[in-house]
Amino acid sequence: QHPAEESRVLRTVPLLAACLPQGKCNVIVGRRFNEEKHPELAAVCRDERTLILYPGPKSQNLEELVRHREIDTVKHNVIIIDGTWSQAKNMFLKNSMFHLPSQVQLNRTLSSQYVIRTQPSNICLSTLECAAVALSVLEKNDQILEVLLRPLKALCSFQLQHGAQIHHSKEHLLRNGMYDKPMPKNKRKIKRMEKLITDHNICPR
Repeated sequence: QHPAEESRVLRTVPLLAACLPQGKCNVIVGRRFNEEKHPELAAVCRDERTLILYPGPKSQNLEELVRHREIDTVKHNVIIIDGTWSQAKNMFLKNSMFHLPSQVQLNRTLSSQYVIRTQPSNICLSTLECAAVALSVLEKNDQILEVLLRPLKALCSFQLQHGAQIHHSKEHLLRNGMYDKPMPKNKRKIKRMEKLITDHNICPR
């Protein structure tokens, strides 16, 4: 987990930890991880049963992996990087131990229920939602998805009843000419915004 996530009031990881059996959700906070300081994490990364949920050209589709492997009898470890997209990308690239596990990604089309926080695009999910989908696929049980999403929906409903506003994704705002913030001046941020527009065929009005 990126350290910046600790300071956020509305986080999904505490909900995930509360939903899973004790000891089944281990949260390690930091930006850089090495074997000397994090031997247990290093051991998990080297374990052939470990999967890291991170999209990319080397990622396997998790559902296809489950279909083609005798996965029912194997207990897997799943690593999920908790942070913004840019934070997660930086943590993945800068930590070599994260390149050891099999890299997987989700292929389900699921609209995020985490409507009180702005997502980059319509297909982006919160950490809890990613975990819920991954576990339901690995266990071949869609009820897991429903059970894990229930507290997230309750959290969002409570916040909306007490003044919070629904946050549409940046993709949705750009697509519908609703993005009312100044366009970024930082070159990296400009490139990220241009990529978001290009990837989703968005034409700002």
